[in-house]
Amino acid sequence: MQNEYKTKRADANNLSLLTDLYQLTMMNGYLKCGKGDKRAVFDMFYRGGGNFSYAIVAGLEQAVDYIRSLHFDEADIAYLKSLGIFDDRFFEYLRTFRFTGDIKAVPEGTMIFPYEPIMTVSAPLIEAQLVETALLTYINHQTLIATKAARLNECTSKKISEFGLRRAQGPDAGIYGARAAYIGGCRTTSNVVAGKLFGIPVTGTHSHSWVMSFDSELEAFEKYAELYPDNCLLLVDTYDTLKSGVPNAIKVFDKLKAAGHKPIGIRLDSGDLAYLSRKARAMLDAAGHNDCLIFATNDLDEDILLSLHSQDAKIDVFGIGTKLITSYNNASLGGVYKLSALEEDGELVPKIKVSNSHEKTTNPGEKKILRIYKDGMAQADLICLKDEQIDVTKPLTIFHPQYTYRRMTFDNYTVRELMVDVFKDGKLVYELPTLKQIAEHEDSSIAEFFPEYRRVVNTQEYKVDLSEKLWNLKRDLLNRSQGR
Repeated sequence: MQNEYKTKRADANNLSLLTDLYQLTMMNGYLKCGKGDKRAVFDMFYRGGGNFSYAIVAGLEQAVDYIRSLHFDEADIAYLKSLGIFDDRFFEYLRTFRFTGDIKAVPEGTMIFPYEPIMTVSAPLIEAQLVETALLTYINHQTLIATKAARLNECTSKKISEFGLRRAQGPDAGIYGARAAYIGGCRTTSNVVAGKLFGIPVTGTHSHSWVMSFDSELEAFEKYAELYPDNCLLLVDTYDTLKSGVPNAIKVFDKLKAAGHKPIGIRLDSGDLAYLSRKARAMLDAAGHNDCLIFATNDLDEDILLSLHSQDAKIDVFGIGTKLITSYNNASLGGVYKLSALEEDGELVPKIKVSNSHEKTTNPGEKKILRIYKDGMAQADLICLKDEQIDVTKPLTIFHPQYTYRRMTFDNYTVRELMVDVFKDGKLVYELPTLKQIAEHEDSSIAEFFPEYRRVVNTQEYKVDLSEKLWNLKRDLLNRSQGR
């Protein structure tokens, strides 16, 4: 029994079956139809709608790890055999399966917009098909949480700590959600395993149960200060915040300072946070503890942060859990993975998915994203075909892909391509940055955009246009699909 348990645990670490069944049935079909070796190009992007007018890319490092370790072991093949829908030829193919294609991606921490390729996979069709589900899983989840963190940070100039592990949808969501939140601007976490794995600074204090386990609140505070004299942060709302919690904290802080220690501050976890923080700040300052910080928790989100700011709340640090780690009001990113080109007679032919809905009609061909800058600020993004070149010495006119009369011309501008090579011929060619470097990149990426594009209320639409060449290609393919 013990050996069987160990085997199951070992199998759990192999994520090659982290996919939808239809990916495998299509792979088998491509193999039988002789299409498996055809070169295919797929774009991953997220659609508009929901609350996210922009997103912060995250999850690439885990996607890279998945691609590098992608293989099928005998336990995988034995399970697939048990389904009774595949033949031995398919199993023989899987035994030697490795990813041999190319991947380009937008680096983690970059601010991107709907319909822009976050990742492009160019590989034999059978390989490119398999990786769809897992790549979407890694990028969709972490980008979702990184974006939520960035939106929360946009609502306050104060620091935010990620406190979501207990409310996450499972351990992986909690661990990688903490990583993503760090990228999005929440640079501390209560999650100890995330601290260990990713080097994120961990923070926290005691709970209400600590206070309730002692005969009095003051005794609980004194004992905590005795144990952690240089890390003393006291939760003051177990009984009565202003009548007992803050006064008792001040008594303990007085003793700590007299002994040469510096108390950190207090935490509020309930009640009218704006009112209580103003009163607590006044009480701490009057007692000579103006350097003590006020932390606040309690189901915080963008609306509450904006409200607290408008009420002149005296809060220095916010701890946000549920509504950050679950992206409470936006349950998923809505990232998709769509075929944009397929090899025919030795050449890549652009492909388009047509829909009655504009949002579900895809952009064809191999593409790249150019970000247009003027005076150091991002002005617009241009989705181009892969081989297009922009001469920055000449004026550049862009136009809205739906409302083509809406045009803008740039001069004295620069452009930067957003996507980088990650895999070439199945080999990793991208030097993965550290998490700290990713966070620094996120800070600089966000700073390139005017506040009206980042704010969470009345957000202005950032220009994401198609090059004229791509727009014409898309129009021609749409006309052909209608028999025109």
